[in-house]
Amino acid sequence: MRPVAILLMGPTGAGKSELALELARRLPLEIVSVDSALVYRGMDIGTAKPDARTRAKVPHHLIDIRDAASAYSAGEFVRDAARAMQGIWSRGRHPLLVGGTMLYFHALTTGLAELPEADTGVRAAIDAQAATKGWASVHAELARVDPEAAVRIHHNDPQRIQRALEVHRLTGDTITRLQQERHPVIGTDGESAAEVVELALAPAQRSTLHATIALRLEAMMNAGFLDEVRLFYQRGDLSGEHPSMRAVGYRQLWEHLAGADSLERATEKALIATRQLAKRQLTWLRQRASARWFDSAHPLCAERVLEALSGGAFAGHAS
Repeated sequence: MRPVAILLMGPTGAGKSELALELARRLPLEIVSVDSALVYRGMDIGTAKPDARTRAKVPHHLIDIRDAASAYSAGEFVRDAARAMQGIWSRGRHPLLVGGTMLYFHALTTGLAELPEADTGVRAAIDAQAATKGWASVHAELARVDPEAAVRIHHNDPQRIQRALEVHRLTGDTITRLQQERHPVIGTDGESAAEVVELALAPAQRSTLHATIALRLEAMMNAGFLDEVRLFYQRGDLSGEHPSMRAVGYRQLWEHLAGADSLERATEKALIATRQLAKRQLTWLRQRASARWFDSAHPLCAERVLEALSGGAFAGHAS
């Protein structure tokens, strides 16, 4: 029987963590976090990170693996998640991948192109060319070496133009061709070594999600979210531009501590940003043709998910 990987995806505030714990209580599962903020140590309140007691009851992976001053890429996530899944399968259990960082889910199921690292010298040369001749001229060069990329990339998008040309100058190959050579770790196309089950969790009414997000943020503030951000602000080795501090909620409270906003205004901005994030997550999820949707607000949601998982590798496990 092929190993199984369950993807539990949903917008922030949909109740993914609670459902994951219930599933792990009743099925042979270990949780793999798919969250770009949970990887950072000390970011606990603002990420609704499972506490130590919860993680002692149910194994969790890819939590607290980076300092807040470090970057963590989608490529690193794919590598770490693949290693975690292999370990889980070797123990006769199945990975339950839970989170809302849709880029990570995408990278895991479609693969990442093996592109060269950024080269400051090449980028400086392209910037100099653009300063002299304009980005339209640089875009015209891209059209000569990689016509397909030039069609996809607007002539007023200097960052992507630069990256496409940089890849060509470093490798002699086009970013278009390199991006076609993707090797997913898991997938639903039948070629993956694992059977993949995609679950999408969200309340049927968006107003329900908005209300939950507001209550969740209020609870975080009451639990000391501002003090948590202040500890990072006072470290001295972080800025508001670090990937960790750009996370929703952290960014807005950082700006308050820097004097840019009142606490009331920063909290309002955090609420708006969280709702916008949830909207983007839902938009992405609707494109997942293989995902089976469940209403997180339904009182029998967990039972319905368990019923959906009751066959195959999980036959006889649910209780």
